[in-house]
Amino acid sequence: MGWRERFEAPVRGIASSNRAANTVRAVAARITTPLLPDDYLHLANPLWSARELRGKIVEVRPETPDSATIVIKPGWGFSFNYLPGQYMGIGVLVEGRWTWRSYSLTSVPQTSGGARSRVVTITVKAMAEGFLSGHLVRGLAPGTVVRLAPPQGEFVLPADLPEKLLFVTAGSGITPIMSMLRTMETRHQHTDVRLIHSVPTADDLMFGAELEAMQAGGLLDAHIQFTRSEGKVDIERLDDLCPDWASRQTWACGPAALLDSLTHKWTQAGLRDHLHIERFALERGEVGAEGGTVTFSRTGKTATVDGATTLMTAGEDAGVQMPFGCRMGICQSCVVMLEKGCVRDLRSGAEHVEGERVQTCVSVAAGDCTLEV
Repeated sequence: MGWRERFEAPVRGIASSNRAANTVRAVAARITTPLLPDDYLHLANPLWSARELRGKIVEVRPETPDSATIVIKPGWGFSFNYLPGQYMGIGVLVEGRWTWRSYSLTSVPQTSGGARSRVVTITVKAMAEGFLSGHLVRGLAPGTVVRLAPPQGEFVLPADLPEKLLFVTAGSGITPIMSMLRTMETRHQHTDVRLIHSVPTADDLMFGAELEAMQAGGLLDAHIQFTRSEGKVDIERLDDLCPDWASRQTWACGPAALLDSLTHKWTQAGLRDHLHIERFALERGEVGAEGGTVTFSRTGKTATVDGATTLMTAGEDAGVQMPFGCRMGICQSCVVMLEKGCVRDLRSGAEHVEGERVQTCVSVAAGDCTLEV
């Protein structure tokens, strides 16, 4: 939508073929319609906002049959000096409601010393039961304006790289590692890197050609294992895949079973401080990820929900009069006290426990919980 169309939006229903008349009507409407400063910014550019981070979808680029890289142009206030390995929250308007998830950034930060880019990327795998991930991969159109939460996370490489690195990943757990590898390549950093990555089949391998090129260029030494034909990576036989694993600083991301096995092995070896893991804080809101029974103490009503349903939606579906405002985590009108249990913020993955006040429009149950409402 162009500037003129946005300006004439209040009178679109009575617009005529006379552009001059439409402009006069629009001026009158704008003068007589109360607007916040942010509304005027939005007229000039939908990415300009003083209240929130926004972005525009530039491209949805397929990686595999069920995954895609989402190219996003952030608006005002976004810092491109994030750290490789961090994740970013994204809010998308679907069926009239803002839905939030967090995904790893797969792009290279500006601090890498490479070309100054004004876009960022996330790479998303459509989960079988995932509401938003499927929409991002298959239903998100270029030009869509989305909400963003600032990059964060501690799963990052140190500024001074260790002499030896080991990456152990599975499935979409490769995504934060790709940002690290791309950053290392851009910075012309050379160290001993071993990658052990597993996916069900060759068709499920994200970034396959790029990983092959990185290996050919000497950036890394990769072992790719296709689990349907070769079985899962057996951490107890890690010596076969990486004989000097104990001397390497290790970063791992993937399913819980893989990370639990790694944690057990490194702990037994007395090397737990050499292991850095990301427990898939990237798609926290997908269906089946936690959830629980939410009790609304003032009314006595309850709702059993999955890990994708916000506390606000749970209450409204149960007939509870929930406080609300923007419904996208900005205005704080929906904040209530968490009396018992634990909830999780869909934008950042941050957990909140009893005694804290929580935003119900962007939080989900992380087990059974009780709200003072």
